[in-house]
Amino acid sequence: MSSVFAFPNPVNEYAARVTAALVVLLAVVTAIAGSGWGLLAIAAGFWLRLLFGPRISPLALLSVKVITPRLGKAKLVAGPPKRFAQGIGAAVSTAALLLFTAGAAPAAWALLGVLVIAASLEAFAGFCLGCTIFGFLQRRGVIPEDVCEACNNISLRRS
Repeated sequence: MSSVFAFPNPVNEYAARVTAALVVLLAVVTAIAGSGWGLLAIAAGFWLRLLFGPRISPLALLSVKVITPRLGKAKLVAGPPKRFAQGIGAAVSTAALLLFTAGAAPAAWALLGVLVIAASLEAFAGFCLGCTIFGFLQRRGVIPEDVCEACNNISLRRS
């Protein structure tokens, strides 16, 4: 059963950045259209990536199988922080969807804006906000060291 919910480790950072760019594109189109269905698609995508890695999510499959291979080389980074970031995206996008459904559209769009900012930082600047939060929590002992040994031991990090 654990293989069903497996997340890759390591992760190709370029694939993560391309997926984030696709999230930004989908979120901007969703906001312009004022679409609850778009919010549902964004939330579902984050949940699929969180639970199953890139194997089922349409955006991740497009990124991993079609776009990223055309970019050439891979840059491998630790998987657990990227999965944590997907969890934050799942929580924020689900909250936006619930707010929209409850009639609080301005709050939903504000949360979507936060998501666009975080995904843009990943996509265009290579700065993963969720990964940074993961590292902070791991240094504080909230996330055990054995969850990501490569995050703690610089000699285990891949370039």
